[in-house]
Amino acid sequence: MVGYVLLGLIIVIAVWAMSAYNGLVGLRNQVKNAFAQIDVQLKRRYDLIPNLVETAKGYIKHERETLEAVIAARNTAVSAQATAAADPTDGGAVRQLGAAENALGASLTRFFAVAEAYPDLKANQNMLQVSEELTSTENKIAFARQAFNDTVMGYNIAVEQFPGNLIANGFGFKTAEQLAATESPEEKKAVKVQF
Repeated sequence: MVGYVLLGLIIVIAVWAMSAYNGLVGLRNQVKNAFAQIDVQLKRRYDLIPNLVETAKGYIKHERETLEAVIAARNTAVSAQATAAADPTDGGAVRQLGAAENALGASLTRFFAVAEAYPDLKANQNMLQVSEELTSTENKIAFARQAFNDTVMGYNIAVEQFPGNLIANGFGFKTAEQLAATESPEEKKAVKVQF
């Protein structure tokens, strides 16, 4: 009789462990999917930035440093995005992406501040179109970031709560990092792209 009770208990624990493990795998995949939604919008943004700089080159020739800073920040962000996309649960890679995105946002803010001084550039049809697309993409990134952060929160709760944390620790599940929008109050201001 005791043997059947122990066997039943072992079966219940095994079923619970499999269920907990499968739940963690599902949540981890949801985190990856949520990051993929950000990834799509970031790639779109990165593709728009060279068009923006190319359009502005003819008008703001004396602001070469600003243009180069935007391109350098974009390239850094592209690299960080590729690293984070490889494993969205890697906290270091996500923090690096957040920092690169902050630097890109700051350089775009400086770019648009400089562009304000050039009325012909502000009236350029290509500049208006790229700016509008960039604004739309920024909004989509914000929504995707919020969805990602919500998914990460659910995943982290499952990884950290008892008794699921026993399975998480045993199988190497680690908490994921949320993608912070910005670091400082100055950087939290939205990038203005209106002309």
